[in-house]
Amino acid sequence: MKSFLLDRYTKGALRLGEGPEPELRENDVMVEIHAAGVNVLDNKIRDGEFKLILPYRLPLVLGNDVAGVVVRVGANVRRFKPGDEVYARPAQDRIGTFAEYIAMDEADVAMKPANLTMEEAASIPLVALTAWQVLVERANLQKGQKVLIHAGSGGVGTIAIQLAKHLGAYVATTTSTANIALVKSLGADVVVDYKNDDFEKVLQGYDVVLNSLGTDTLEKSLAVLKSGGILISISGPPDPDFAKQNGSGWLLRQVMRLLSSGIRRKSKRRGISYSFLFMTANGGQLGKITSLIEAGDIRPVMDRVFPFERTNEALAYVETGRAKGKVVVAVK
Repeated sequence: MKSFLLDRYTKGALRLGEGPEPELRENDVMVEIHAAGVNVLDNKIRDGEFKLILPYRLPLVLGNDVAGVVVRVGANVRRFKPGDEVYARPAQDRIGTFAEYIAMDEADVAMKPANLTMEEAASIPLVALTAWQVLVERANLQKGQKVLIHAGSGGVGTIAIQLAKHLGAYVATTTSTANIALVKSLGADVVVDYKNDDFEKVLQGYDVVLNSLGTDTLEKSLAVLKSGGILISISGPPDPDFAKQNGSGWLLRQVMRLLSSGIRRKSKRRGISYSFLFMTANGGQLGKITSLIEAGDIRPVMDRVFPFERTNEALAYVETGRAKGKVVVAVK
């Protein structure tokens, strides 16, 4: 099968190569890939930024979002059959959606929303699971609470705004002037144009902040939260709880403890809970997201679709940070 391979950690292009189809295990579904979402995570893995946390064996087929059709199933699979249209975020140790086929554990897979195209569906799993695991699982966001979602026009932001509104929260977001109309159309109650205003001077008394930006934004977010508030970052720094969950060795646990010590100390001083979240594959949660999409509560926001052979261009475009919503590669 054709696939885009990472031979060594580098900011350079992936290699388009030929290789065998992945192994089908007894709990797996084999999916013929029709479309693959492109994420900032793909660039970070390619560049080697996650090689301590995610020690992949190279060469590696990159790609963390998929939509396609089941072509074969393992002996123990009961939830899916050949011909089913599905989508997923593969488990972190089994990524590889920039290819013609992928094998995934059925527990990580969900039926594709009936009202979405393959390209639209491929834009959803990683960012929607991230939003779900931050707002529902970690923050337990409740009706009437106030949440600040940074980078509202990005992949995670566009879905998180819609999910937070579905949960009944009051939503603030940050974005650039050009994207104000977009985030308002998704349901944002307050929009801070970061090119003209400092969000930490405009907003106060918030219950939850979802941070996907750098350390400077992370620390400024403390001023927005009330005592007892929750600060969750998907861009780091990783904390000791994540190190434990990730099964990291003693040395790496100490490194993560050190990296996050500053923000954890400042948070504690203000009575705020800080945590780092690295989303995980979960077909059950994705099934719940499917229901919200089919009900019209969440819609995909897509910027651009690239043909499969231009996957490296898609990665480069995502790296510019200018995409509104998601970028997708059409494989079939």
